Amino acid sequence: NAEYMGIDMDNKLLIAGLWCLIALHCAAVLADRYTSRYDNIDLDSILANNRALNAIIKCLLAKGPCSPEGKELKTHLPEALRTNCAKCTDAQKSIIKRASKYLVANRASDWSDITNKYDPERKYRNSFQRFLNEE
Repeated sequence: NAEYMGIDMDNKLLIAGLWCLIALHCAAVLADRYTSRYDNIDLDSILANNRALNAIIKCLLAKGPCSPEGKELKTHLPEALRTNCAKCTDAQKSIIKRASKYLVANRASDWSDITNKYDPERKYRNSFQRFLNEE
């Protein structure tokens, strides 16, 4: 009976250990994504509003104050550029692609200022351009 209880106790420890590993894995997976808090922003209204867009651009270039959304973007932009948005949600990838393409087409000088600030050595330009062209 003591042997049975020993095996049972070992199984309980094994199960508890497995649950801990599963919890740690889930936490690591969740940490590998940026917050989805801003996934539903109305990008079209921002792009159509020069004042709002100028504020975000000034924030990114450290030429003006940042909204909470701007701070979030500014914090993650260098890593997103380096990794082609590896930690972005699908919605964030879509937002980044649309906003970047808009800036390239309509505000080339601002796009140049942003890319020069966040990729001054031009290490990531080609890979980021490929990311922008992905469907």
